[in-house]
Formats: sequence, C-alpha cells, structure tokens
Amino acid sequence: MPKITRLELFHIAVPLKKRIRHASHERASSDNLVARVVLDDGTSGFGEGVPRSYVTGETIDTAFEMLSTFDAARAIGNPASFGELVGRLKELTLPSIANDPRGMFGNAARAALEVATLDAFSRFWGESIGAALRIAANSSSICDQPHKVRYSGAITAESKWKERISAVKMRAYGFHQVKLKVAVAGQDDPARLRVIRRLLGGKTDIRIDANEGWNASELIEKVGPLRAYRPSCLEQPVPHSQVDELTELRPTLGIPVMLDESLCGFPDGLRAIERKTADIFNVRISKCGGLLPSLKLMELAQSAGLTNQLGCHPGETGILSAAGRQLASHLKTVRYLEGSYDNHILAQNVIREDITFRYGGWGKPLEGPGLGVTVDLDLLAAMTARRHEVSYE
Repeated sequence: MPKITRLELFHIAVPLKKRIRHASHERASSDNLVARVVLDDGTSGFGEGVPRSYVTGETIDTAFEMLSTFDAARAIGNPASFGELVGRLKELTLPSIANDPRGMFGNAARAALEVATLDAFSRFWGESIGAALRIAANSSSICDQPHKVRYSGAITAESKWKERISAVKMRAYGFHQVKLKVAVAGQDDPARLRVIRRLLGGKTDIRIDANEGWNASELIEKVGPLRAYRPSCLEQPVPHSQVDELTELRPTLGIPVMLDESLCGFPDGLRAIERKTADIFNVRISKCGGLLPSLKLMELAQSAGLTNQLGCHPGETGILSAAGRQLASHLKTVRYLEGSYDNHILAQNVIREDITFRYGGWGKPLEGPGLGVTVDLDLLAAMTARRHEVSYE
C-alpha cells in the first residue's frame, strides 16, 4: 500500500506577459504555491494553489506555515485502493479551514496538497484524475467519459484602444463568450460596454465582472445603463461585507448575479442559497480548496436550481490549468468556463505540454495518468523563490 514520505513546497514567482487589472487588484506577476507529494516508491505528483489575501485571506507565508506543520502522511495514511484514497481526500481539511466559519482560510494550501496527492496516487495506480472525480461525484453531475470543452475569453480593464483590439481579436478567434471587467475607478462602463458589444457582435455572450467594485447603495444606478447591451450576468457586484443586501437587490437588477469572492467555502454556498443572493456560483479550484470541494460546491448549486462557472485565477500555471481541464471535461453541464490561458498570459510555465485552448476556446481532454501533464523540474526551479521540504520517514 503506497504512502506519502515527502512533501516539497515551492513558492514560485510566475511572470505574466502583461499587467492584469481589475477593481480589486493589479498585478504583473503571480505568487503561487506548488506542492510536490512523493510516495514511498518514488512516484510523485504536483499540485498548485494561488493564495490571495483579498479572496481567502491567505498569503504564500500562511500557506507555507499551514502545510509545513500539517502531517499529510498521517492524514492520508496507506489507502489500499483508489476509491479509499478518494474517500479520505473528501474528508481532508486543514485546522485553519475547520476553524473558519466560512471554511476557506487555507483553501489554496489545501488545493495544492489535494491535487498533488491525487496526481501522485493516480500515477501509482495508473489512473487519470478523472477517475477520482467519477468516484467522488453524484452521477448526475459527472460524465463517464471526458469530452472537449470550450473556454471563454476575458477583457481586463485596460486603455480604450487595447480593450478594442482585444475585442476584435476575440471575435476573430471565435470566442462564443467573453467577460469584461467593470467598476474600475475612472472608466466609463456604459461607453465601454457599448463599444465592446458592437465589436463582438450581437451573438456573443458578454458577461461583466465588478470584482466587489460597487457599493450596494449605488448598485441599481450603476447596473441600469448597462442592461441595454445585454450582459448575460453580473459577477460579484458588491464587497463580501455587503453581499446579504443582494437578497433584496438581486431580483430588481434584471441581470443574473454570480458570486465569486463571496463563494469560497461550502458554508458560503449554503448561505447564498439560503439568502437567495446568487443565480450562479463561480467555483475556482484554488479558492474553493481543491477539485473535490469544488465539485461538491457545484453539485450544491445544481441541487438548488442554480448554475455554475468553473473559473480560474489569473496567473495559474499549467498545473492548475490541467486540474481545471480534468474537472471541466468531466462535467455534464457548466454555464461558463475559464482557464487554460497559459500561452496568452504566462511569460513562463512549469509544464512541458502546451494545453492552452485553441481556436474558438476549445480544449481537448487530457490523456494519461494523474493530471495528464508533465512538470519540468528545471522550469520549476527557474521560477522558485523559496523551497521547503517536509519528510515523514
């Protein structure tokens, strides 16, 4: 029976091709956590988390501390089968998550550990991570066989001409869905959306993301002029501290509401359903704690008659892109899909394969054991700012 003997943690500084700007933050690089789980026979697997202090409260430092003091080998034990491993991972939590009323502080760290563990054990048993999803899921949410998926594009808050060029490129590239960042200080959102709608055409699904940029008291005033351009949904319009005000505001907006920063743990999902603050959940593997908690949240939304977006963090490397592809290609339904932006955003990556989406946003299922990609240790080392190793032998 395999067991974990070593956990390696890497703080990597991921360079981006251009600055990414939205109402909550602006960045030219991404500080990510990569975890490597090594089994007693030498098999290893990789996982990734993207700690964001303004999302789950985590930083690289807190993530390192959480995993350095957590006995992963004891928590996982010696599973005798793949099914037993999945069962143990479904129950896996970090003390900081268990003690957090929102069940989120430590989610990026947990995601890195969980994905790395799944990758390692899947390779040991010659299984794809998709097999773990089929074991963990409600049969109504997961397909038996993976299928190709279609990603959406995103236009960040840039200069007027750069936004227009991005819109033209996305139409030429055949995207059927595009997200536009709004609520950035100093920008005229109705004018921007009018131009973007004209450039993308009437058939393109355009959704808007405010990244907590508006106050509840001004929300109706801000959203009203945007409805003429038919946005399909509005993502996280208000700060999390004001999210409960969406109970009354949401039915009057005339646009479905998606929660993101207010949807980080399972308690958030339960509260959103109870308070009727959302039409759509934005589930991201890192902020929601890994593949299995993300799947659980998506099933919760479906059971309540809501829909889902499988999202991503800007700056994810190919490790999280692969994890997202594994989940997306096994989902029976997902309303919006983000991720696999690798070559379009990253100046450097850590995997050998190119799994960037192709024309129209299409991506193929990944084949082979584990995540279906290969981490290049030299590329990983080139981006590593700090490394820590925990031995369980």
